Amino acid sequence: MEKNYDFTWEDLGDLSIGRPNLGDQTSVTVYRLMHFTFKDVLSKELGLEKTRKLMAAAGELAGREFCRHVLDTTLPFPEFIADLKEKLIALKVSVLRIEEADLEALRFTLTVSEDLDCSGLPISGDSVCDYDEGFIAGILNAYTGKEFSVREIDCWATGDRTYRFTARLVEG
Repeated sequence: MEKNYDFTWEDLGDLSIGRPNLGDQTSVTVYRLMHFTFKDVLSKELGLEKTRKLMAAAGELAGREFCRHVLDTTLPFPEFIADLKEKLIALKVSVLRIEEADLEALRFTLTVSEDLDCSGLPISGDSVCDYDEGFIAGILNAYTGKEFSVREIDCWATGDRTYRFTARLVEG
């Protein structure tokens, strides 16, 4: 029977049963192979702008679910961010740093280094971290219950050696 697809955390399966020898680790190259071939095929079918929106939407869903299932949303913001940083490193996702935080306005500038998506890519002149924008927005949404707009302002693929994102509360 075909599933009418609505993602749930259980869709990830039980890796201790399914991968008793290989476990839950894989190569960043293999992850990027999947990520960039999806993006290539979707771009050819739907256009680059639609693909970027879809990648960001997928990242946002992933960020919300990651926050709900991996992070402690009951913690005050500084401790929540410390937990997030720790989990991202433990899972070998990236190294996160908050550069600026305005908790009243819910505005943030953060950097991410050694990320899965594009650390080490050749310079293309085009930022490629649509999924990451969504992932960060999804985490902030799940933690605060509010909608965020996240934009990458520095990217490895544009010549920077770290990623810088701005996160702003969506008004209205």
